[in-house]
Amino acid sequence: MPATVTQLTRQIIEAQVRARVYAELGLSVPNKVNAPNPLLVNVSARHCHLTQEAVEILFGKGHELTPMKWLYQDGYYAAEEMLTLVGPRSRVISNLRILGPCRDVNQIELAYTDAIALGIQNVPTRLSGDVKGSAPCLLMGPAGHLDLKEGVIRAAPHVHMSPADAKFYGVEQGEIMKLRVGGPLGMTFENVLVRIGEGIKLEVHIDTDEGNACNLRPDTPCELLKK
Repeated sequence: MPATVTQLTRQIIEAQVRARVYAELGLSVPNKVNAPNPLLVNVSARHCHLTQEAVEILFGKGHELTPMKWLYQDGYYAAEEMLTLVGPRSRVISNLRILGPCRDVNQIELAYTDAIALGIQNVPTRLSGDVKGSAPCLLMGPAGHLDLKEGVIRAAPHVHMSPADAKFYGVEQGEIMKLRVGGPLGMTFENVLVRIGEGIKLEVHIDTDEGNACNLRPDTPCELLKK
């Protein structure tokens, strides 16, 4: 789905705000003039990805996800549908959002504090799609339930970028970069995985624990660095 005027305006405004903050701090803007795209860092809250088969088990035969809000990357959306996630000892999260479109594997992405609250042990940090041997859980929907033997992960910090962005930063698919976050709680994320694709916008994803730790805000200066 093409980017909306609102999405483009947001991207431009955030780049301008960050440039203003850097100028007031007396720092050089990390995104040079010849950079193909401004850098956006987003916090990815807990959510899940489902196969079409899983959607029909949980919501009824023939059910299709209903887009509620389009995400920054074209074609991806937060669905209206939500699930109840049941952990050990019947601890639950009752508002687990589903992101669409459907995928080939079922995957639940939690922050570390989410896993603690649910009582789920040994949640591995993985790149999206790598769920083999990950933690189990029970998903409950209005039409049925799904007992997953694996699928719960903590998503590794990662950056989505286009081939043009990859060329600018001098990186390839699967490489590791660093994300330097400024501000009063500034820190550097040392292991940010690179994911490259045609038509992809430059965007870093960190989870809610990581976003809270560095107090990430729209005007927080951020810089991607080759490791």
